[in-house]
Amino acid sequence: MKRILIVEDQVDIRELVSMTLELEDYDVHEAENGDQGLAAAQALAPDLMLLDVMMPGSIDGIEVCRRLKADARTRKIKIIILSAKGQDQDRLQGRQAGADDYLTKPFSPKQLLEAVHRHIR
Repeated sequence: MKRILIVEDQVDIRELVSMTLELEDYDVHEAENGDQGLAAAQALAPDLMLLDVMMPGSIDGIEVCRRLKADARTRKIKIIILSAKGQDQDRLQGRQAGADDYLTKPFSPKQLLEAVHRHIR
C-alpha cells in the first residue's frame, strides 16, 4: 500500500483530501504545518506528499520541499504542491524547489486523484 503524507494547516481541506485518498486504499498520514511535515516525512518516508505552501510555523511548504529534495534520504519522495497561489511565478517557485506537480486550490477530488495517480500507483 502506497503511503501519502498530507501537510495542510486547514483542517477541512486536510480531512477532505484524506477521505478522498483513503477511499482509494492509500495509507494516509497528516501534519498541520511545515515543521511537523518535515519531521513526518523524515520518519515515515512516504511515497508522496501533498504539501500546502502557506502554513503557520517556522517553515513554509516551499522550504519543506527544498529541504526534502536536498536530502539524499528523502529526495525520491514525490511532492505535489497544493496552493491557493496559482500565478506562473508561484508554479515556477514550486518547480525550482523540486516539486513534482502543482495543484491550485480549489481543486476537485477527481483532479487530486489524477495528480496522485500520475506520480504513484
